[in-house]
Amino acid sequence: QEDEEREPGAISDRNILDSFAESREVAELIGNLREVFGELVTREMAVERFIGIMDKYQEQPHLLDRHLEGMMNSLLEIVRDSGSPPPLVHLAFKFLYIITKVRGYKRFLPLFPHEVRDLQPVLDMLAKQNPRDPETWETRYMLLLWLSMICLIPFDLARFDGNLVSLEGQARQPTMDRILEIAKCYLVVSDKARDAAAVLVSKFIVRPDVRQSRMADFLDWVLSMLSRSSSQTMEGTVILNGMLQALAQLFKHGKREDCLPYAATVLECLDNCKLSESNQMVLRKLGMKLVQRLGLTFVKPKVAKWRYQRGSRSLAANLQAQGAAVQSQKREVAAAEADDDEEYDIPGEIENVVEQLLVGLKDKDTIVRWSAAKGIGRITGRLPKELADDVIGSLLDCFSFQETDNAWHGGCLALAELGRRGLLLPSRISDVVPVMLRALTYDEKRGACSVGSNVRDAACYVCWAFARAYEPAELIPFISHISSALVIAAVFDRDVNCRRAASAAFQENVGRQGTFPHGIDILTAADYFAVGNRVNCYLTISVYIAGFPEYTQPMIDHLVNMKINHWDTVIRELSTKALHNITPQAPEYMANVVLPRLLPLSVGSDLHTRHGAILACAEITHALCKLAQENNRSVTYYFSEKSLEGLKQIHQEVCSQ
Repeated sequence: QEDEEREPGAISDRNILDSFAESREVAELIGNLREVFGELVTREMAVERFIGIMDKYQEQPHLLDRHLEGMMNSLLEIVRDSGSPPPLVHLAFKFLYIITKVRGYKRFLPLFPHEVRDLQPVLDMLAKQNPRDPETWETRYMLLLWLSMICLIPFDLARFDGNLVSLEGQARQPTMDRILEIAKCYLVVSDKARDAAAVLVSKFIVRPDVRQSRMADFLDWVLSMLSRSSSQTMEGTVILNGMLQALAQLFKHGKREDCLPYAATVLECLDNCKLSESNQMVLRKLGMKLVQRLGLTFVKPKVAKWRYQRGSRSLAANLQAQGAAVQSQKREVAAAEADDDEEYDIPGEIENVVEQLLVGLKDKDTIVRWSAAKGIGRITGRLPKELADDVIGSLLDCFSFQETDNAWHGGCLALAELGRRGLLLPSRISDVVPVMLRALTYDEKRGACSVGSNVRDAACYVCWAFARAYEPAELIPFISHISSALVIAAVFDRDVNCRRAASAAFQENVGRQGTFPHGIDILTAADYFAVGNRVNCYLTISVYIAGFPEYTQPMIDHLVNMKINHWDTVIRELSTKALHNITPQAPEYMANVVLPRLLPLSVGSDLHTRHGAILACAEITHALCKLAQENNRSVTYYFSEKSLEGLKQIHQEVCSQ
């Protein structure tokens, strides 16, 4: 009985956790590792239980934060104990990796102990590892991450070398060279250790002492490996992956003045690799990542004064009574500063970088397009106003019907990034909104189905970003179009993820803009959970929303223009039933405009359109007749002579074929 009374959204509450409930059990599991590691069965049971606990927190990893340091210290205590046998050490590192997988290495990295006394033991442990052993890759991965933290110690590494002649009389390798050799060794392996080696490179090479003596040689080695490797072979793909990761991390974390002398050479080498022609998705994504990092190296890190700013970052400042006056004053100052001639030094390579990113927006894989979109946003924020406007103009070229759905999707992601960063000025909104509205209904037929759900989803993201980016006054001229388009997407889209995205974007606009007609009422009816059921959307929620006059006609027009001819039979049938249910809200419009438009389609040549139009004519006629009877009028009250003839003709046409 309790289950029946639950709200529809309550089902998902079971996935919402409020604390790390198993902390005591996890502590016991870690504490018992010394006892269980010897037996295969007990060891595997402990690992499976630990994975089961940790996987529950994949979507809420922040709940582990209070316990991360305690878990790490307990596991590293096992690792540091000289009496721990190798299988126990590997098991401890496996547990560490499982935690890292859930929380992410970036959050985990600062928690590693990074004292001087840790350097030699970690280097020695890495020296004992077999880079090709498939059973112990977690150990190598965690050791490399640990080393990347230790190598930040603020002492010249030459101090650790002492007397480089060992007891046997043979020369020992300097510590700096040992670390570099380890990094190079693991950049060309095919397991997860390669990712950690790239992190190690980004932390180690930028040290002042290493940068002066080893950076140029290291980059020469990386570029030679890049130029010698081919993405057509398995081995070449592995090497390219490692080199690109290392370069991307290095240009991300290194200082601009240190990386700038090498940026042009790296870009030239990258162009010669022709990664855009590779069939390896990860290589193309890493190529995009590196290209944008090179672009950011070429231009000075400055916040564009011309960008649009809404409100203040400080909530307290926004809540002050004089907030409005302060904001208008800020905007005038910003406008005055933007008019000043700023000193921009834009090298020629930027054109090449932006062009590659614009091509990346049309890539066949989503992660490549997403990386390119972020790159467009980051680099545009450092360009002068005129050049940034040229980038936006080129971006809008993605939205032509000669382009594929990939270009539309990438274009939407880039527009959202630009809007979110305040780089789409209000003067451009009039160009962008029509494109965004077309993207919200993008649906291209391919064979027996269609593509475009990702485009519609990304268009909802654009609406969400714009709601947060602009003052309500800037969007007022477009509010009726945007609100209608989002309502239509939230109620009538075929895909549940698009309906939910539209509902979320509508909610954001209602909250941030406050100008959507009947926003709260609609939001209550068409919330995230309510739009999960497609039949409910078409037959119930749509009728409620159509009761608001601002939305009635756009909803009817969308069903007639886009849905009754849909490739999916279920959608066609639901659309016609929705028209039946909405008819009482606008009987005259249905009888005088919609029906005359449907009648020619019902005897047309396209099978889907014909099927939908005949069903729609039947449903609307039925609804109009019921309405006339309820009002004690003749059943033909709403029909003109021409409409009645057209309805009779449908039957004659169908029967004669």
